[in-house]
Amino acid sequence: MSLLADVQSVLAQQPAPGPQGGLMSFLPFILIFAAMYFLMIAPQRKKQKEHTKMLDALTTGDEVITAGGIYGEITNKKDDRFVIRIADGTKVEIGKAFIHALVKKSG
Repeated sequence: MSLLADVQSVLAQQPAPGPQGGLMSFLPFILIFAAMYFLMIAPQRKKQKEHTKMLDALTTGDEVITAGGIYGEITNKKDDRFVIRIADGTKVEIGKAFIHALVKKSG
């Protein structure tokens, strides 16, 4: 019985959890979210901004590669798509989002 009395006296001496107890329990979740943002979300946003900047700078005569792996030369630029020559006498229209990379700048 004395062991039970000792445990009760120790528990009675501990202060009751205050309002910061709730914040401290969420701190690991906040830190994990912050780490995920800086390691995954921020670099992806930066890459997307660079891709948009590259698309805006494309002009007639630039050689590009599409998301499907087709190389071609831009012959016409429209609002939402490009006309690309992929072979002699063969032109296709492709959406701006499907231009993967610039291979060679014209000029």
